[in-house]
Amino acid sequence: MQNVMDTLRARGFIKQTVYEDELYEKLGSESVPFYIGFDPTADSLHVGHFLTLIAMRHMQDAGHRPIILIGGGTGMIGDPSGRTDMRSMMTRETVEYHVECFKKQMARFIRFEGENGAIVVNNADWLLNLNYVDFLRDVGVYFSVNKMLTAECYRSRMEKGLTFLEFNYMLMQAYDFLVLNRKYGCLLQMGGDDQWSNILAGADLIRRKERKAAFAMTFTLLTTSEGKKMGKTQKGAVWLDENKTSPYEFYQYWRNTADADVEKCLKLLTFLPLEEIAALCEHKDERINRAKEVLAYELTKLVHGEEKAKAAETQARAAFGGEGDMPERAIPADTQTVLQALIATGLCKSNGEARRLVEQGGVTVNGEKVTDAGAAIPALPFTLFKGKKVRVKVVAQ
Repeated sequence: MQNVMDTLRARGFIKQTVYEDELYEKLGSESVPFYIGFDPTADSLHVGHFLTLIAMRHMQDAGHRPIILIGGGTGMIGDPSGRTDMRSMMTRETVEYHVECFKKQMARFIRFEGENGAIVVNNADWLLNLNYVDFLRDVGVYFSVNKMLTAECYRSRMEKGLTFLEFNYMLMQAYDFLVLNRKYGCLLQMGGDDQWSNILAGADLIRRKERKAAFAMTFTLLTTSEGKKMGKTQKGAVWLDENKTSPYEFYQYWRNTADADVEKCLKLLTFLPLEEIAALCEHKDERINRAKEVLAYELTKLVHGEEKAKAAETQARAAFGGEGDMPERAIPADTQTVLQALIATGLCKSNGEARRLVEQGGVTVNGEKVTDAGAAIPALPFTLFKGKKVRVKVVAQ
């Protein structure tokens, strides 16, 4: 079997590692318990988490045991990484509810049965009752404040203010790794590259305190070719919960991936063979649309199941069939309702005309008749029908 590190590198996951040769040897010769942390700041996972779930699946398929750490304890502090302000603290009840939501969603991606079945742990179990003096003596002695302040997650916050509460985050995340190392033999922490300082601190703590091997690996962040984080639309985050982002909206988000990003997304987020991906993306012409359809279908199937993926694909083709001959109309970013879209696209000249058209059953969005002029518009782009003959593709301005 191919070393999973080769798989991850070939598909573009790996950004940084430490003790790379030693880690490569271990991953190729034994089952390595590893963990990835998830901060429960919402009641659903989103596209930003998707990449790490796929990486976890690759690791598990290669025989390594995933430990899913829910940050129920650290989530009550808030990670300063990538932030310019202090995150509001959640109540313990809110965190516990989010933890349960995460567990249900993760079951779609990760196996919890079998020899290397994943386990879920919540760091609230050991952090919330931690004796502070013991913690400082046991962990704090291994951390240099001078070195911590050079970490990007802290340095970027120094001018605007960094609370002592947040300053503790790195120590607590490092302590998580130490606890998992002692209890489960966890050797590797993985995560997004914006977590590099925190992840490295944990591996360093274990090597210094326990005199044992410990490793760190970060993944490339899911960004567009322009460097913007993927997973956002006009309506906000693209969620894995169908009650927040419908399967159709999820499908359309990926169907509208920029040409330059399609191959990267296919490598990172699907399990299609690399040879098949290369063939799909070989020609940057009209055939790239086929690659986009494959990307959208594969990801929707993985998140929502084959039946809903097929339904979303059918709905999209019905709505956008022959879209090459369909005129495009751009609408402002603050457009929220069907009524506003009818005005912004010029299909109606007044609010009154738009309301009458809806009441008469003359407006259809993505193939579905609209009965309320105040209904929210779907994710862009979408098709807007006026009667049976007038059809436009609505895009962002």
